[in-house]
Amino acid sequence: MGKKSKRNTGPRDGSRRAEKIAQRQARLADQPARRPFEGFAAECDLVAMREFVPSATAHLPGATEQAGRPVGIATVLPGAVAAIVRKDSADEPGEALAGLQVAMQSPNPARDLAESLRWVSSAQPGTSLQQADTASSSAELAEYLPADELLQITVYNDFNWWIPEGVEASGETGLAVQRANEMIMPSARLDADELVAAWWVDAGEKAHLRWVRAEDEDALMMAMARLHAAGQLTLGPESRFAGSFRTHGLLVPVFDLDPDMHPDEWVAPAVELQGRMAEALSTDASLTLEERRARDGIIGRQVTLR
Repeated sequence: MGKKSKRNTGPRDGSRRAEKIAQRQARLADQPARRPFEGFAAECDLVAMREFVPSATAHLPGATEQAGRPVGIATVLPGAVAAIVRKDSADEPGEALAGLQVAMQSPNPARDLAESLRWVSSAQPGTSLQQADTASSSAELAEYLPADELLQITVYNDFNWWIPEGVEASGETGLAVQRANEMIMPSARLDADELVAAWWVDAGEKAHLRWVRAEDEDALMMAMARLHAAGQLTLGPESRFAGSFRTHGLLVPVFDLDPDMHPDEWVAPAVELQGRMAEALSTDASLTLEERRARDGIIGRQVTLR
């Protein structure tokens, strides 16, 4: 008579082994996502809006259609809440916005954003969400943002859009807008078909270009080293390569710029640099000694934001 087969039914509910597995899964869920927006064409702009763009919004047509009200994402909302739904007007439903720069967050900003968008799709007008509850949500960002679409971003040089049209800013709300406006640094997204997530910011004494790149970090570092060694990692005589930082798994080269020049004046130089960068990225040859030194210098000036 053959031996009775043993079936693996898994740990019993409430057993110590089941408890350990649950704890391990919870720890894994709490690990920061290396590239939370990976797989989306809008990844670089989402990272920029999440990390350093002060005041901008982007309308999401697909989410709007699902919710039956205007739905979008914003850099930061009043009080750094996760989401708000404005009160309906007599003519149309109130706008719903999910924030990227929030006061309370999980280790995965893409999951936070997805849950906030899920919440605004059915929340009552005039309500807000303090924190996205990702622990009990299965929302996926792809439900609201098509993976192959870039964002149509509106950039502001103030936070007056926090106040709905036709509403008078007063009391704490008016004071919050005033304080935010006093701290904002003028920003712009360089607009050209060849450019993605190239962001200009006026920091006062200097202006900067922060360019979020989606390429593999090692390949991008080699390409920048080639250009730097050849004196071509530049946007012209009124600019200087300042270094780079890493955030959400992406590398962000930074250039110091002449603050007296308008952001539109940097579009053509940035397009030219993009062309040189593409050529350098396509080169398979090993780095020369001078290029290796240039790469070491770039790495030495690198920091990680997150």
